[in-house]
This record gives sequence, C-alpha cells and structure tokens, in this order.
Amino acid sequence: MSDFDAKVAAVLQQHAPGYQGLTSVERLSGGASQETYRLVVATDKGSVQYAMRRAPGGVPSDTIVGHPGLDVEALLMQSAHAVGVPEPEVLYVLQEPDDLGAGFIMQWLEGEALGARIARAPGFAALREHLAYDCGRILAQIHAIDLEATGLNQRLEPIEPEAFVHQMWDRYQTYNTPQPMIDYAARWLLENLPKKPRSTLVHNDFRNGNVMVDESQVVAVLDWEVAHIGDPMRDLGWICTNSWRFGVTEKPVGGFGAYEDLFRGYEEESGLEVDPEHVRFWEVFGSYWWAVGCLGMAEHYRTGPDQTVERPAIGRRTSECQVDCVNLIIPGAVDVIDTQPPVAADQIDMPTLDELLVSVRDFLHEDVMAETDGRLNFMSRVAGNSLDIVRREVVAGGELRSREAQRLSAMFPQAQNEGLADLRWRLVNGLRDGSIDLNADGLQAYLREAVVNQVGIDQPKYTGFKTACRNAGLV
Repeated sequence: MSDFDAKVAAVLQQHAPGYQGLTSVERLSGGASQETYRLVVATDKGSVQYAMRRAPGGVPSDTIVGHPGLDVEALLMQSAHAVGVPEPEVLYVLQEPDDLGAGFIMQWLEGEALGARIARAPGFAALREHLAYDCGRILAQIHAIDLEATGLNQRLEPIEPEAFVHQMWDRYQTYNTPQPMIDYAARWLLENLPKKPRSTLVHNDFRNGNVMVDESQVVAVLDWEVAHIGDPMRDLGWICTNSWRFGVTEKPVGGFGAYEDLFRGYEEESGLEVDPEHVRFWEVFGSYWWAVGCLGMAEHYRTGPDQTVERPAIGRRTSECQVDCVNLIIPGAVDVIDTQPPVAADQIDMPTLDELLVSVRDFLHEDVMAETDGRLNFMSRVAGNSLDIVRREVVAGGELRSREAQRLSAMFPQAQNEGLADLRWRLVNGLRDGSIDLNADGLQAYLREAVVNQVGIDQPKYTGFKTACRNAGLV
C-alpha cells in the first residue's frame, strides 16, 4: 500500500461505518481543476464505495476566481441536500492532521455525468423530454437556500455582475497574453449590465456535465467549487452556454432542452418571471468566463503543481469560447483559411513533419489507448488531439498571423513597422482604457477573422466554428 493509500485508509478507518479495510483507490479521469478518486472499502455489510474530492496535489488552488475552498463546497452540498436538491451525503471533510490536503469524502452515487451521453445517448431520450424543466426547478431550489441560516453568507464571496466581469478581466490580464476578443467581450458586458438583479446563492457551474442522472431523473448536482452569492440568472445563462451543449446546437439548454422549458421549471418553482435578455447577458458572460478559465488551465500548467497534458489542451479551448462570443455579439462575414496539411508528395522532406506528427498521434490513439484504460487512456487521447492542433497550426498558423498583422496595421497606420505582438497589445490596451470604441472601423471584422480562424486550427469540429461559417454564408 502506498503512503497516500495508507493515509486514506487511516481516515476511512475512523469515519466509514463498519470499516474493515481499504480495497482500492482509483483516480478518475474527469476533473481538470480538482482531483476525484473512487474509494472501495470493505465493511461489515459488504463492499462500499466512496468518492473523494481533493485539491490538485492536495494544495488548494486559486486557478478559478472565487473558489470558496473544499470545506465550503462540502457545506454547500449539505445545505442543498437539506432543501431537496439531489446530492450525495458528505461523510467527512479532510483535516490538517490527515496529511491529505484540502478535500472531502462523500457517498458514491451511480449515474451518468458525461455531458455528451446525456445529450445524445438513446437511453436518455425519455429523460431529455423533461430534463431542462427539471434543471429549472432545481436551480430555483438552489437560489432559495437561506444563506444566513446555513452560514453560507459568512463563507461565500458576494459578487455583483460588474465586479464579476472585472474580476475575470483582471485575472486574464495577469496571464500577460493579448487576446483581443476577451477584452472586447469584457467591454460589451460592462456596457450591457443587468439592472438591479436579485442576490442569492449561485452554483456558478451548473451545466450538462455537472449533473449526474439516471434514465429518469437527476441523481446529483456536482462540483460546487465556484459557488458565490450574486445574480441567480448567472446559473441559467451558464447551462445554456454553447460549450456545454456537446454539439447539439438545436437544444440550447445543455444540448438536451429548450429555453422555454428551463424558464418554465424555474418560474413554477420560484414564482418569479425569467427575462430571456437577462439570461442572454449571462450566456455571453459564460463564454467570456470560460475563455478566461481555459487560459487559467494553461497558466496552471506553467506554474504547477499538477502539470498534466490535459491543462495546455484545455488552454487552447479558449478560442472555442471566444468564437461563441463572436457568434453572440458580432456575427458576420469571415474568410476561412484552409487547415488541411498538403499531401506528402508535395513536400521535399521524407518523412515530412506532418508524417512524424501523425505517426505519434496514431501511436497514442491506437496502440497506447488499446493497451490502457482509465485516466491514462483519457490522457493518451488528449495528447493525440494536441498533436492534431500542432499539425493545423503548422499549416495555417503563418497565414493567420500574416492576415492579423495586415488588418491591425490598417487599424493603426501610425504603427506600420510594429510586429504582430505589439499590434495586438495596441489593440487590447485601447480596449482596456476605453480609447477604442467597440464599433471602431475594422475592429469587428478583424476579431471575426482572427477568432474564427484560430478555432479552425484549435478545434474545427467545434459547433461554434460551424455556426460562424454558417453566419458568414460559407455553409
């Protein structure tokens, strides 16, 4: 038994009813911001499973803005369970003497949490008929939790919409990377803030992929790690954000339902009317928020402690969120660059760079994945997909950067001799200090071309890329 497993066993011996021994500890593939483990325990009533959530490396992370701490996450789950929200029972919150870092152990529940399966699998067809409505009702229950009685008002950060936009904007700026669409979206949000919203508990990550279901109902609401006190419509906008529709664009609520059903469930449970435009603001914010969150994963890869192959891959997903912002607030014409590698016969090197990349990708996707399972299998798929990004970058990256420089030079004629990095910084600094208007000549066309072509490199199968092409009349 490893030292880590021994420490887990010592905790379970003290807190698991009827404990007789620790059978296994398995780290699961999901959870990019927190570690999740399946614990199998022998008890006097047979084998029992628990789940353990732990900060990466056991060290609390500030990667995500407003993280309340895993002890507060446990309190949130307990408070939600008390008002009827489907939740697992929390067994124990880890303490410093346990020497396992920040985290907690909870009841293991069986169910499906993979968003793509919930949105698409035939076995969940009947559930999908009412799942958006059910989510609306559950969100209303969450928003009605008494913050004072539970003590959550003393443990959670209150965030007003304006402060939330600035908070994420400030976080992004610490990464020292000029991403003009993020700055543009921040400005748009600040100019379109909701008027006098309510203030309630906000789950802040309620989406397809963070609800566990069976074929008839929601089994559990997962991942409370970014909860705060603020505008409850944030939750309704987030579950509608395109990143969490898993390719089912015609069903805006998580890829499984309609806006109207979500709103009806919320209204019937809460007795309050939902303003669709208010929700749309938070849908735009959702893509902006996740664009910054993805960059945070890349930054976390650089700074540790959990430097997995998954983090930089998620970092590249920022372009997906940025293209969703384009589609929501500045759709229009765009010229898409071809990212297909040339055939080997057209190149003089043998093997070509692309052949080398493909050989490694295929080794990961075919040989390694065939011989592995669990987390290693998942990471092998991620690694292979990252090589495909490199392949497309090699083909189209130079052309994209050249076009960017041309458009930015036209916008800043006084900076004709500056390189692309300096030109981008000119733009983002102008957006940040307000000296560049959101309707400035050439700005929206530049953003569309830069963002749409970047996501064409990073993930050409993403639905936001296809939507952008359709908006431009290309498909």
